[in-house]
Amino acid sequence: MRVTEKPLDSYPWYLRPFFWNQKRKYGQILKPALIWARVPRLFAAIAVLYGVLDRKSSPIDPVIRSLITVRVSQINECRFCIDINSAVLAQRTGSMNKVEALERWQESELFDNQERVILEYVEAVTYTDRQVDENLTQRLYEYFNEDEIVELTGLIAFQNLSSKFNSALDLPAQGFCRLPESADRNNEKSNVLSP
Repeated sequence: MRVTEKPLDSYPWYLRPFFWNQKRKYGQILKPALIWARVPRLFAAIAVLYGVLDRKSSPIDPVIRSLITVRVSQINECRFCIDINSAVLAQRTGSMNKVEALERWQESELFDNQERVILEYVEAVTYTDRQVDENLTQRLYEYFNEDEIVELTGLIAFQNLSSKFNSALDLPAQGFCRLPESADRNNEKSNVLSP
């Protein structure tokens, strides 16, 4: 990690319920939370935004939300995000099949037409050399209304923020999910190239 976490008792009291909830939910406090919390107001804003995007009452199916977060995490090579989001996707689908196929989704028959449109949209928004065109927008409208497209785009943008933050600061995976083989290879490559 390029930035260290502070001792737990040095964070403001009003952030401790967030940490307690993470420990209850995940069995440990998430490293990104401890790093974001170095700037308490920023952490609180990020936590509220994430809570809105991943709420149970979201009109976006939980599997679709997880496909988005894992694919964006893969593109941005965020070890922590791939780890935790893959675990959630596996839980939501009941298997590792989509997790393992996601990096090569175009070649897989596991993804339906709606998921393919979403994944194409994820890549158009996330890769800087691609754009969202009218054809893709029209295909999104086959499955989602305007409010839902705003929410999908917000989730993609949030996950880009989160995964780029974690990747830039080299936040590690925390062992939530067996990483797909390609992510393991990427980590080995970066370890070999590191001094």
